[in-house]
Amino acid sequence: MAELKERLLPPRPSASSASTSALLPPASKHRDSSASAAGGGAGRRPLFQGMDFLGLKKRGQGLRSWIRVDAATGNSQMIEVDKFTMMRRCDLPARDLRLLDPLFVYPSTILGREKAIVVNLEQIRCIITADEVFLLNSLDSYVLQYAVELQRRLAAHSGDVFTGGSTSPDYLPFEFRSLEVALEAACTFLDAQAAELEMEAYPLLDELTSKISTLNLERVRRLKSRLVALTRRVQKVRDEIEQLMDDDGDMAEMYLTEKKRRMEASFYGDQSVLGYSSAGAGVSVSAPVSPASSPPESRKLEKTLSLSRSRHESMKSSDSTTEHVEELEMLLEAYFVVIDSTLNKLTSLKEYIDDTEDFINIQLDNVRNQLIQFELVLTTATFVVAIFGVVAGIFGMNFAIPLFDKPGAFEWVLIITGVSGVIIFCSFLWFFRYRRLMPL
Repeated sequence: MAELKERLLPPRPSASSASTSALLPPASKHRDSSASAAGGGAGRRPLFQGMDFLGLKKRGQGLRSWIRVDAATGNSQMIEVDKFTMMRRCDLPARDLRLLDPLFVYPSTILGREKAIVVNLEQIRCIITADEVFLLNSLDSYVLQYAVELQRRLAAHSGDVFTGGSTSPDYLPFEFRSLEVALEAACTFLDAQAAELEMEAYPLLDELTSKISTLNLERVRRLKSRLVALTRRVQKVRDEIEQLMDDDGDMAEMYLTEKKRRMEASFYGDQSVLGYSSAGAGVSVSAPVSPASSPPESRKLEKTLSLSRSRHESMKSSDSTTEHVEELEMLLEAYFVVIDSTLNKLTSLKEYIDDTEDFINIQLDNVRNQLIQFELVLTTATFVVAIFGVVAGIFGMNFAIPLFDKPGAFEWVLIITGVSGVIIFCSFLWFFRYRRLMPL
């Protein structure tokens, strides 16, 4: 009987759990009671029996493999982070991370955010911050080349600093160097594809001009489809760089190191002002005075300091923003020239394909005109031959005429009919030449 009661009745809470529940607020107690009630109900009726909650949680996390490159050391490591952790770490909205999802096809994009730069350039999909780069892991060779090249440049810079070399005036911050490597990888990839397409296109087009066949026309059609797709991708990268160059606000937003340094300076400045005001207030701790009677000198001083500091920082940030915008604009302009050269190659190839198509259409029109001229000559000859049929029909009538009694009348009829046919045929040819219907 005791065992049956123990199985049916819920277990009594222990002393530790009772004390813990006493320390919790009423809302937490209500949630705990609801959870225990739900647990009891689940124990009585297993609604989700046989479901793998652990596997469901793993599938819902959406883990992605990333290559993390540290700005200070240049070391790289492989990490697996879910989307929400990456959103909190880089302070990015979900739509920006969706641009980097390999399951979706998005055009090339470069976005400057408060604490990160989102880069989606062909195979290079990464998030650049002031201290690190998160590169979406892939088996593509250009992704691995990006990581290796970025590590090499960071190691070279750290080696120069370690040996005591002075920083050059052309030194770029970490986020700009990472963006430069991404732009270089994307431009190199697109230029290599354009060169490969050129090597395949020109011999095929020359062969098509010499021999027009169905196989060659099908190969040119596929080549043109690839050319249109590649031109659209190159045009998108070019437009994205040009849009960044035209908008100084977007370029200023991408300078993450300066914003981080400014934020740290503002934080330490606020702490120093607060420490000064607390020290000033601590002088009169022994003699408490009413706040209404004492003049707010410390608050006035704090306001004055904060106002002067904010004005100084705004002027300094505007000057540095203009300077660094020019620096970033020069960087983007260099790769704009590269991608524009690639676009010019593809445009020239498209024009060559259009010229080849025009040449082929001219050839086909010429052949069609020759066939029409030949058909015209045949029609004229058929008309001349029909004259012999008319004469034969007349002489084949079943009536008697005196011409049938003469022995040489048949030869004269043939001669006269043949000469008349030749004269008529030559008259038609002269008329065609006079009207310039066919060259003779």
